[in-house]
Amino acid sequence: MAPSIQKNLVEKNAEYASKFTKGDLALPPAKHYLVLTCMDARIDPAAAFGIDLGDAHVIRNAGASARDAQRSIIISEQLLGTKEIILIKHTGCGMLTFSNEDAHNLVKKNLGPSAAAEIATLDFLPFSNLEDAVREDVEYLKRSATVPDDVTISGWIYEVETGKVRQVV
Repeated sequence: MAPSIQKNLVEKNAEYASKFTKGDLALPPAKHYLVLTCMDARIDPAAAFGIDLGDAHVIRNAGASARDAQRSIIISEQLLGTKEIILIKHTGCGMLTFSNEDAHNLVKKNLGPSAAAEIATLDFLPFSNLEDAVREDVEYLKRSATVPDDVTISGWIYEVETGKVRQVV
């Protein structure tokens, strides 16, 4: 018997697939934009940001890091034609709660010296100020040679407490 999470996936997918009618959507996003947001389970990008299936690429990672998402951003823009980046970090983000040293020490403690050695140069990209982190990631994207000058870039904060967004940049 499958574990309960996998069983739920199969059951919910069968329900979803029985009503699915959008198998003919084009590969590139119809509205030519991408949303970069955090992997936090309290964020439902489609519902919170009004994204219909096929409209946009949604890239998620810890902290909505532009550096961490760069490979996906390049693919989205260069291969699939997106022309706008909406970066959305959020209140209560776990990336505000630790330092690189904390993360490296935790890996060493929990996974041992081999794992610690494997990630010795990994930057977990934590941040201590939410608004500054939004500004810094937007500036990083604007300075990057991998993001064309005609791409529109904005930076936002999603409030997990209220469900509201506010623009920072």
